[in-house]
Order: sequence, then C-alpha cells, then structure tokens
Amino acid sequence: MRKIKLQEKNREYYVCKIACVGKNYLEHAKELGDAVPEKPVIFIKPSSSIIFSGEKIIYPEFSNSLHYETELVLLIGKTGKKISKQSALNYIAGYAVGLDMTLRDLQSEAKRLGHPWTISKCFDTSTVLSEFVSAEKIDNPNSLEIKLWVNNQLKQDDNTSNMIYSVEEIIEYLSFYFTLEEGDLVFTGTPKGVGEVKVGDKLVAEIPKVGRLETEVIK
Repeated sequence: MRKIKLQEKNREYYVCKIACVGKNYLEHAKELGDAVPEKPVIFIKPSSSIIFSGEKIIYPEFSNSLHYETELVLLIGKTGKKISKQSALNYIAGYAVGLDMTLRDLQSEAKRLGHPWTISKCFDTSTVLSEFVSAEKIDNPNSLEIKLWVNNQLKQDDNTSNMIYSVEEIIEYLSFYFTLEEGDLVFTGTPKGVGEVKVGDKLVAEIPKVGRLETEVIK
C-alpha cells in the first residue's frame, strides 16, 4: 500500500482507493467527441498504480496509444459519508498535481463494446503524483492554473475554474454513494489538450502553489 506524506503536518496517509472524475471539463469532453455528462462520471484506480515525481512511466506492452491527463488531486484527511458541499473542504487534508495516464486505444474499444474502462486506467505506473501541499495553503481549489509540458512544449493550459463540477460538488457526489476514507485520493478531471506520448518523452505537470511533477516514459 502506498503512502502519502504531508510534510508541513508531519503526517503520513496510506492510500486506500483512488476515485476519479472523467470528463469534468467541457472542452475535454468535446475533444473526445463525448456528450457533456449530466452527472459526474466516476471510476476507481488501485493504489498499486501510483508512482511519484521522478519515477518513470512504463509503457505497457499491450497498448499502442498512451495518453496523458493532468489533474488536481485531493487527499482525503478524514472519513465521511454524505458530506455536504458546505463542509466538503474540511475533509481535504492536501492537494497535489497528478497524471492519470490512459491507454486510449483500450479505452475506446471498451467504450465501443459498452465495457468498463478498467484496464485502460489501472495499469502499473498509470498514476503519477507530485508531493502534497497542506490544504490550509490553498485558499480556493476551484481557481488554480493547471499546466503540462511534453518535451518542453506546453500541451495543457487551463484553470480549475473551468471544471463542470467543483471540488465541493465532487466530494458531495462521491460521498453520497460510498464512504470517503482517510487516505483516499480524488482525481478531479483533466482539461482540454490531452494527447499521446511515446517512449522517451519527458513530462512536466504543474499547478502553481500546489505542486510540480516530472516523469519520463520508458519501455
């Protein structure tokens, strides 16, 4: 089980589950040719998929289309069920920038067949994380710049203010259906500009005041 450290608090959290929101930016839904969801689209990733900044993404041998998706990540600091929007931020211990690496060919085929996306999202090294900053240092998680560079070329440049569902709405929605536990992570969705990477590509993702990560794709 992977551990998350909050340096400012001298606290460690064991990651239980990773809940992810798909298609949470209007322009990203459009670039995938998908309809704008009437409710948040949710999927789960295992903690075994986690690597941290400086570690490498291993390109799976069973795919030919590996894509990046840069996201604001929430660290749940205490267990809660049916959390209201008004109290949602009180359940967040920290924030990070993360990459939800996606096997687009496998995902597209799963969508076509009406099957789950699991393999396209849950493979080893598919979840890349920066260090986490204490939630107290972030005044408004719904107004943060989010950027990604591939080989020094800016590919994603957006703001969390453009999320369809805010951080508070995501917490409320998730906790209505299942308990959020201390150590859970929540990926809040990626903005427009997703794209393919190849072996040897270097990725840098950043959310100012939150975190920065660097990684590379290898065989």
